[in-house]
Amino acid sequence: MEKQIIIINGTGGSGKDTFVDFCSKYGKVVNFSSIDKVKEIARLIGWDGQKTEKDRKFLSDLKRLTTDYNDMAFNSITDAVVQFESSDNEILFIHIREPEEIQRAASIFKAKTLLVKRVGLSNIQTNYSDANVDNYPYDYIIENTTLEELDSNASYFVNQIEKDGII
Repeated sequence: MEKQIIIINGTGGSGKDTFVDFCSKYGKVVNFSSIDKVKEIARLIGWDGQKTEKDRKFLSDLKRLTTDYNDMAFNSITDAVVQFESSDNEILFIHIREPEEIQRAASIFKAKTLLVKRVGLSNIQTNYSDANVDNYPYDYIIENTTLEELDSNASYFVNQIEKDGII
């Protein structure tokens, strides 16, 4: 199988991590979030890991500050890609919310983009990152209707990557 980088996005609660977990049943998968380092900093200054609207705005604002300051999130993505390329893993899922960051990573890393949408779930609008989830022309969209269907979509997704090198 040719290694594949997938930038995954979706509003909070859409099922992104569940989809990646299902994909890991069918292939060697790495799950990485562009906000992991931001969360480390947030914990150091008192964030308790909750994802209220206030917390989501705080994390979004902190990511923007660290991006403006030293491009921390993108540098951590680059490190994850380097590690992935030297591993035996087959698919790297990178969670990125902001359309301009998705475009940048997709271009530099020759990644495909995937949006996970959950039927009946509205996008969060209280912060920049979440409010712009739909503002990108994704290569693929997965509709999360049931866990069984999401698992089936994950199986198909990984099998297509294995078969064709790209879906």
